[in-house]
Amino acid sequence: MTVPGSGRTCLVTGASRGIGAAVAAALAGEGHRVALLGRDAAALEQVAATLPGPTLTVVADVTDPGAADAAFGRIERSWGPVEVLVSSAGAGVAAPLAETSDSDWARMLDLNLTAPFRLIRRAVPSMTERGWGRIVVIASVVAKRGEAQVAAYTASKHGVLGLVRAAAAELARAGVTVNAVCPGYVDTPMTEATIASIAARSGRSSDDARATLARRQPIGRLIDPAEVAEAVRFCVANAAVTGQGINVDGGSVQS
Repeated sequence: MTVPGSGRTCLVTGASRGIGAAVAAALAGEGHRVALLGRDAAALEQVAATLPGPTLTVVADVTDPGAADAAFGRIERSWGPVEVLVSSAGAGVAAPLAETSDSDWARMLDLNLTAPFRLIRRAVPSMTERGWGRIVVIASVVAKRGEAQVAAYTASKHGVLGLVRAAAAELARAGVTVNAVCPGYVDTPMTEATIASIAARSGRSSDDARATLARRQPIGRLIDPAEVAEAVRFCVANAAVTGQGINVDGGSVQS
């Protein structure tokens, strides 16, 4: 069934915290129904409790090959087809190239590239059938540049930007837009882990490590998750924007 109303049916992965939670809040604030997917049931419920409109919580690991089909099936049974997909689940790993293990390499590709591919593949048929859809993948500025010590993460994000561009080209005449949002260092738990790793390796304080990351962005601070969510909201609202990698990085990459 389709729930009456002007809002769209949205699925946000990685919705229990950070960028995903901010995106869920932005979409709910626009009047959309939001299904929140993540691995932590309690955290998902906490986010859902803060949203103004209808929500579903879906506990799943997006690296599970069956997760996309199961999540979409649950949403379809409750609300109808997913009209807006935001693939926000992701993670990074830092190591010199020569010390990057096969397991770290595979984990980055599974989470940051293969999981979005499966989600997009599952979303496309109903979107094209209805002649309307919005797909946004949270990538990274390292989708557009190389960066030392994060070869696996960088490769996975380059790959997902290529996936976005190919899907956008294929779906452009079907009423479905596909875009990537490419943040710099965002004030999220993922960045906190990066700060902790820098502090541990360098012997500096966490405050010093945080300041180092902030200085790498011309605006001199970390990005707010809500600023990333605003770019996602723009991608959902604008039918003429597709195939883009939209930088939200304080001016780090000018393109």
